[in-house]
Amino acid sequence: MMPPNVVILAAGLGSRLAKPFPKPLTPLHGTGTSIMQQQIDHLGAVFPGITPCVVVGFKKDLIMESFPNSLYVYNEDYADTNTSKSLLKALRMSPPGGVLWLNGDVVFERGVLELIRPLVEDDQSAVCVDHAAVGEEEVKYTVDEEGFIAELSKAVVDALGEAVGINFVSSTDKPALIDHLEACDDTDYFERGMELAITTDKMRFRPIDISAFGCVEVDFAADLHRAEGLF
Repeated sequence: MMPPNVVILAAGLGSRLAKPFPKPLTPLHGTGTSIMQQQIDHLGAVFPGITPCVVVGFKKDLIMESFPNSLYVYNEDYADTNTSKSLLKALRMSPPGGVLWLNGDVVFERGVLELIRPLVEDDQSAVCVDHAAVGEEEVKYTVDEEGFIAELSKAVVDALGEAVGINFVSSTDKPALIDHLEACDDTDYFERGMELAITTDKMRFRPIDISAFGCVEVDFAADLHRAEGLF
């Protein structure tokens, strides 16, 4: 099987973590690696032969010099746009086939990718979720009677858990997701495009519960400390 298209979203300023370099380059103390290096290592182990496409913006040269063998898409509006527009740029330029994408600030155990791999191989759109956590400021979800994602936003009530920032869109769903990302406001997260696709086109994303494995999105120093504790 051909390796999937993989996108890492790494254009943001990362202002909440207050580092002088892109957040994906943050060292993980005790591991000898950075957030993005660990992501790429895990991706290569689970999907041999992948060449990730990284969406860059803030201090892009630092990331490009650190990972010279990756492909790159530049979001020149990184200071004024959010992940919906970074993902849009990457999907527009992606080769035929589905796309596995992840936020460049997510620290996770390799088992997370093992769980989503069957969906990637079957070309079934999917969202990695954590049933054990429902943060007030996180993107949350519910499911319909068939077990597919019904709601996906920060405003979901009676949520079953939260999305962790690792997702797959199938080859057949990708064109519609592109359309809905185009309709998003510049400041929207990419989950808004997914939400529009679900409510408008009845797009079917299968939730994948990864709560058996560690997974932390690093926004603040406390998140980084918690992420380092995974290893």
